[in-house]
Amino acid sequence: MIEPLNIKIAIASGKGGTGKTLVATNLFYALQQLNYQVVLVDCDAEEPNDWVFFSGEKETSFEVNQKVPVIDESKCTFCGKCHEYCNYNAIFILPPVKTIKVIEDLCHGCGACTVACKFDAISEKDVSLGTVTRFSITQHTSVVEAKMKVGVFSPVSVIKAAIKEADDDGIIILDSPPGTSCPFIQTVNRADYVLLVTEPTPFGLSDLKQSVETLKTMNKTCGVIINRAGLGDNTVYEYLKQENIPLLMEIPFDKTIASYYSKGELITQFQPELKAQFISMFNLIVDKYGNSSN
Repeated sequence: MIEPLNIKIAIASGKGGTGKTLVATNLFYALQQLNYQVVLVDCDAEEPNDWVFFSGEKETSFEVNQKVPVIDESKCTFCGKCHEYCNYNAIFILPPVKTIKVIEDLCHGCGACTVACKFDAISEKDVSLGTVTRFSITQHTSVVEAKMKVGVFSPVSVIKAAIKEADDDGIIILDSPPGTSCPFIQTVNRADYVLLVTEPTPFGLSDLKQSVETLKTMNKTCGVIINRAGLGDNTVYEYLKQENIPLLMEIPFDKTIASYYSKGELITQFQPELKAQFISMFNLIVDKYGNSSN
């Protein structure tokens, strides 16, 4: 293994289908071939699929749980304080008919209701939100997968647990969920640098702008990869120049690339010129943002 680096790079996009996972998996593979210590974290907990591009052994797996209230109606006075304290409307109460229920899907596990109750009527139980699994690829590389359970309101807790599982040693690649909502923010918040993947289309530009504006509020530095280059128009390129955002790489609009990807294969295994571009891009990022202490 070569000299270790400490850096977290988030691969993100304002919309789904731009090629975010394609970039994350192929960057991971290119760095793996250089014998770096690198972990790929699939933070798209609703639809994780990074693991299908690799083969290895399941190393560890654990449940991510959340505390939710359990109300003992024999002790409850139906005063309604727990309902008032809950910011998520997770406690339904009808005092006249002495009915109170916890809507577990809405609960965020904040514990406010237990503070509000003065009659010792509320206890807590564990409810599983999802799982975090680590797959060992080589001696120095692994994939960590966040996977939320169907019906869970938010994947944020599962994402946080997956990032924590990756630890802070070596290169951490965070494959972010699409969009700019809480799961995206939770993922890029830990990153030293954000790679935004877009496409040269009006939809791609619109969602790229949303991502850039969100990152500005977080004081995060970003660069852009344009996937399917040659498709669409030049408005994305004009926007990058206007905002002084670096264009780090272009992946051509190519049927061969799409064919490899659809089969769960890595394009960098078959196109060494693209692997070289990924490595050059990574080295450029490390020169400015590497060896972070975050």
